[in-house]
Formats: sequence, C-alpha cells, structure tokens
Amino acid sequence: MDTRWIQDFVTLAEVGNFTRAAELRNLSQAAFSRRVQALEHWVGAKLIDRTAFPTRLTAAGERFRTVAIALLDQIADAKAEIGDVPSRNHLRVALPYALATTRLPAWWALWSPDASMSCSVEVGNVHDTVSAFSAGSVDLLICFHQAAHPVQLDKARFERHEIGIELVRPYASKALLESGKAELPGTALRPVPLLMYSPSVYFARVVETAVEDAPRRMIGFKVLEVEMSDVLGHLAQQGLGIAWLPDSSFQGGRLDDLVTLGDGEWDIGVSIVAYRARSNHRRSVAQVWERLVKSSLKVSTASTVKGKASDQRRQSSE
Repeated sequence: MDTRWIQDFVTLAEVGNFTRAAELRNLSQAAFSRRVQALEHWVGAKLIDRTAFPTRLTAAGERFRTVAIALLDQIADAKAEIGDVPSRNHLRVALPYALATTRLPAWWALWSPDASMSCSVEVGNVHDTVSAFSAGSVDLLICFHQAAHPVQLDKARFERHEIGIELVRPYASKALLESGKAELPGTALRPVPLLMYSPSVYFARVVETAVEDAPRRMIGFKVLEVEMSDVLGHLAQQGLGIAWLPDSSFQGGRLDDLVTLGDGEWDIGVSIVAYRARSNHRRSVAQVWERLVKSSLKVSTASTVKGKASDQRRQSSE
C-alpha cells in the first residue's frame, strides 16, 4: 500500500470531485481514479459512492476517512520527530513566489520584530505548497484564495485566517494604451493582445473567471503564456500586451509605469489566506500566528492604499 493513496483519498473526501482532486494531486483523472481503486482493494471495501453526484463517501469511506486523517497526522509527527526537526525558534513557511518577493519582507518584520526567530521559505505553485503543508513539511501555508476556486483544506485539521485582500486587474504600458491596441474589450477587427498565465497556474483560473463574469465579452488573442506574475509584468512594460496582475506586484514601486484598464470591469478580488495545522503546538508557530492575526489589519490597509494608488494612476492616464 502506497501512503500517497491515503493522501489521494483524503483530498477527494475534502473536495468531493474527482477532477478537482486529481488537479490538486497533480495527476490525470484516470491515474487518480486507479489509485483510489487500488486503495479500495487494499482496504477491502468500497470507499466512494460513485452513483451519487456530487461525489460522496460510503459508510465505510466515512469511517476510513477518520483513520486516514489520523494516520497522515501520525506520519507527519513521526517525520518531524525523527527527521530534520526545526529548532525551537525556527519557522517553515510555504507561499507562492509573488508573495515571497513582495509581501514577505514586511510581514516578517511584523511577525518577528525582535529578530529572535529564523525562517525557511518554500516557494512554489498552489499544488506544491499545499502538498508540502498537508504533509507537515512546513508550519504555515500562505496562499491566494478566490471564492470560485477555493483551496480545499479540512477545517477540522487546519486553522485559517485571512491576512488581506488584493485586486487582480488588467494592466498595459502607456505606449500600448496610446497606440489604441489596448482598448478593451477589443473588436473582431482589432482584438487586444493578451499576456496570460500558464493553464496550470492558480491565477489562470482567477483571470478566466474575471473575463467570463465581465458584462462585456472580451475579444483578444493570446501573445504569451507565463507562470510568474513578475514576468508578465515585465512583458507588459515592454508593450507586448495586457496582463492581469495582483496588487502585490506593485509593492515597493515596482511596475509603476503600467496603467490599469477597464474601469474595474475585468477586475477580480482575491484573498491572501494563512493556514496552520491545529495539531502543530510548537511555540514559534503559536507566536507567529498570534502576531500574524494581530497585524492582518495593517496588511489589509496597505493593500487598500495600493488599490487607491492604482486607481489614481488609471485616472491620470485617461
């Protein structure tokens, strides 16, 4: 029996959807289904009621879910105890690159004001960081969260706190805007050039929601696909197209020569959310979590100020 099968099963139990669970586990749906079936063969009982929609657990599946979660917790605890145990004043954090390079320095100054604590950072996409957190390899997970595309973590196992809110908006260079090539929503004769996130990136789904929910249909053509918002921002600076960027991309005066487009029509809000395991009782984790909660209002205020600055920049370009 492969312990990854148990992680697959717990993910499916939390999400209630084979396709979404397979995405979170970075597997094809066929491979994911085979692993769940292999676990059922090993247990000797059907764990998933495949006749129901949405997907739900059988009675045996509900009983095994409790065992599976407890087993994953025990494995994580054993790994921490036997393996590379963090020091008393050391914190392990997983977060996306966009937040590590922009928000983390200010956050860390608030969370460890006396410089008595050290930190190791694991940077990656949503799947990688959530997997590291679920496996107990890191103490805190910080990530973006959007209502239409939630990060599925068991509330019984993990505590959640919203740090702040950002807007993801379409931006273009002044030169592209003045040329008339960035006039949203575009037309059949003059479609707008788009700089988009790679399909596997969380923000790709966020931007897709913003475009689909907008009152007017956008007509454009995809110029480039990139994983990182920083790269998209720099490409937009070069006048190559329109890029959707979060407020954090402009932290510290970065990309200030870009202007926002669309009068909010294609904007979408995302939350910045922190998670910790309820079973993690390390003193350093508790201290940072307490400071994180207390300082979240300041971070939210900073995001609001940035949003107002973006609005002023947009107005000045009109």
